[in-house]
Amino acid sequence: MAEDGDQVRPVTQGTTIEEPLDLIRLSLDEKVCVKMRNERELRGRLHAFDQHLNMILGEVDETVTTIEIDEETFEEIYRPSKRQIPMLFVRGDGVILISPLTKSQT
Repeated sequence: MAEDGDQVRPVTQGTTIEEPLDLIRLSLDEKVCVKMRNERELRGRLHAFDQHLNMILGEVDETVTTIEIDEETFEEIYRPSKRQIPMLFVRGDGVILISPLTKSQT
């Protein structure tokens, strides 16, 4: 921890974290998982982002999960569909969560 007057700020690998977007900046050129609205999940390399969480992702694996109801048993059936996208622009207003991927998830 680094102290700056009355504020205490965590220090990560020599980088001061002052605001939430600083955490995303640490993930530039790294693989991230982005959860979107409507059961959509993206995993790809973060190339760029802005303050609205608009992002450019490369080498993207997209998973869209649709939920259907079985008419006989009324059970929910989850059907994931996957595709790969070389480069993708993500509009920030659909983003719910951004997380760096661990080495075991890549």
